[in-house]
Amino acid sequence: MMQWNAARFVCGGALAALACARSGGGARGDTPPAPHAHGAPSAVADTRPALGMAGGVASTAGAGPRGARMVPLGEMTGNVELLFGHPDSAGLFVMRIAELAGSVIPPHSHPSDEHITVLQGTFYFAVGERYDSTALRELKAGSYAFVPAGATMFGHTPEGAVVQVHAIGPFSIQWRDSTKMLGEPGAAAVFRFRKGDQVSTPRGEGRIREGYAAGPIVQYEIEGAGGRRFMAHERDLRRP
Repeated sequence: MMQWNAARFVCGGALAALACARSGGGARGDTPPAPHAHGAPSAVADTRPALGMAGGVASTAGAGPRGARMVPLGEMTGNVELLFGHPDSAGLFVMRIAELAGSVIPPHSHPSDEHITVLQGTFYFAVGERYDSTALRELKAGSYAFVPAGATMFGHTPEGAVVQVHAIGPFSIQWRDSTKMLGEPGAAAVFRFRKGDQVSTPRGEGRIREGYAAGPIVQYEIEGAGGRRFMAHERDLRRP
C-alpha cells in the first residue's frame, strides 16, 4: 500500500489539483511485466552511480559552479541534461531526464530525498517495493512528487516525458533487483536479442540500440524510422 505520508504528489494547476484530490489520482492499469524465463538477473539489490545507465548526458557547466543561469526547456539531445551541480558530488544538483515512450522505471531508491517535477508529457509514478501497475499515479506536466531517502519507487511513461529532479548529492541508485545492460559481460544469459538486431514492435519496426534488465523487467531501447527512439518490452519484440 502506498504511504501518502512518505511520498507527496501534487497535480499541476489549481483545478487539476482539485480533480486529483477528488479522484484519488489516476492509476495506470497496464499489465505488469511478466517474469523473464530466459534467465533474468537474480533478485539481489544493485547499486550504481546516478548516471550509470544514462545514454547521453549534456551539461550547462559552462556557467561555472556558482554562475547565474537560465535554462529554457528545449529539445533534449541526450537522456540527461545537468542544469546545476552533479549527482556524484556533494551538494545540490538539478537535472532533467528524458524518459522515452514505453519506458518502465524499475523499483529503486536513493540515499537522499528526491524532488521530481514533470515538465513535459505524463509520468505514472508510485512508491512500493515491487512494480505494480495498479499503484501508479498519473502526474501530468506541472505535477510534483517528493520521495524520502531510502523509499523504493517505480514509474512508467507510456508516451514519454521529461522530468526535472533536484536533490543533494552524492546521489546513487539502489536498484531493488540486480541489473544488466546489453553490452555488459554475461548479457547473453539475460537478453534474447542483441545490439543492432532489427525487430518488430507494437510501435513499429526498428533497430535495437541498448537493452536494460532489472529482475523480471527486460526492455530495449529501439531506434525506429527517422531516428525516433522508444522502449519496448522483450515479450513484445518479434523478428521481422
